[in-house]
Amino acid sequence: MSRSAAENDLRQSGFLDRLIVMEQNTATVQLAAEALGVEPGRIAKTLSFLVKDQPVMVVAEGAARIDNAKFKQAFGAKARMIPPERVEELTGHAPGGVCPFGRREGVPVYLDVSLKRYDPVYPAAGDDHTAVRLALSELEAAMRPVGWVDVAKEAPPTEA
Repeated sequence: MSRSAAENDLRQSGFLDRLIVMEQNTATVQLAAEALGVEPGRIAKTLSFLVKDQPVMVVAEGAARIDNAKFKQAFGAKARMIPPERVEELTGHAPGGVCPFGRREGVPVYLDVSLKRYDPVYPAAGDDHTAVRLALSELEAAMRPVGWVDVAKEAPPTEA
């Protein structure tokens, strides 16, 4: 799946022209932010969890960390990341390229309210050399989330 599935999803939603392909590796928030020349918070990272043995994705701002109590309140279960060796099998994307586009059928995805601090944002697009520049409203339209959740801790302020 991965990049071709993500590109197909972006094409169908009318946002393929926003795809950015880079020579640099963008597998981490820091690498992506450096490659794009933006602050880490603008990277819309997709986190993949197992909730009652089912995969669930949450897209949050790049510097955010998951608040376990908030996650349990939102999903009724402890936040358990999908083990790296199972991420591609369960989400359709390998670690470093996990994104809300072109994901496996039936995998729900949520937007975390931490993203609302940034507009536009840059999620990955299926591999570790891509990103997509989208306004929040476009991200929401392109990924068709279940809804918004509040599961991230307040990110520490970034230094100027």
